[in-house]
Formats: sequence, structure tokens, C-alpha cells
Amino acid sequence: MQFNINVTMKKTMNKSIQKIGLAITAAILLTVAFTEANAAPLNKKSYTEDQFLSAFSGKSKKIITEKLGAPVKKELSVKPEGASGYLGKVGADEKNSKRVTVEMWYYKNIVNYDPKHTYKETEITFVNDRAMNIAFFNNR
Repeated sequence: MQFNINVTMKKTMNKSIQKIGLAITAAILLTVAFTEANAAPLNKKSYTEDQFLSAFSGKSKKIITEKLGAPVKKELSVKPEGASGYLGKVGADEKNSKRVTVEMWYYKNIVNYDPKHTYKETEITFVNDRAMNIAFFNNR
């Protein structure tokens, strides 16, 4: 009788260990699948500073969107309160000036400053739909 109980217990323990092993394997596979699904695309192009400046300086929003995709963040420039009073003092004629639209687009981790390191953020400033200023940041 003692022998049957030991054999039965061993079979039960083996089945339990198999179930635990299967559960751990499934959890690992799900974690890997979730990580891969949320990871940045592997074919995302990165640029050196000079390559980026040459490729995108003076280009339109359309061209930049075609090559880089949609930005992570966009911001519109707003004229500060009281700016009209100051501009009047320095001789700017606001009534006869054309409207200027200034917009900043932000991209993450696309420009390298050395072979192993990438700037955290790249800012492209558009003035009337053209890239007029490009800046690279690590401190934001």
C-alpha cells in the first residue's frame, strides 16, 4: 500500500511540475511577444547630425513627414501678450506684415552624435511650412 501511495504522489508531482513549467513558458512567450509588439521598428533610419541637416534643412512638412513619419509631438508658436506694444516701439509695422506661422515638431532618438549614442530629441522649427531651424537635445 505504501508503494502505491508513493507512485501516485510522484505522478501527481510530475504533472504539477509540468503544468508550472508550461505556465512559465507561456508567460515568457507572452512577455517576448508584447515587448516585440511595442518596440520601435527595427528598420527605422537614424542619421548623423550632418546627414540630418543636409536631408531636412529648408524642406517642407510634406517631405519631412514622408521620410520621418509623424512627429511624436507638435507645438504652435504663440505671440506673447503685449508683443504688439513692443514691436511698435522698434519700428515693426504689423498691419502691413504677412502672417507668419511657426510650428515645432519633435522626434525621438533619430540622430546619432557618435556611433553608440543618440540624441533624445530632435526639434524641427517650421516657418510657413519650411524647416528653418533644427536642434538636437539630450536635456529635455
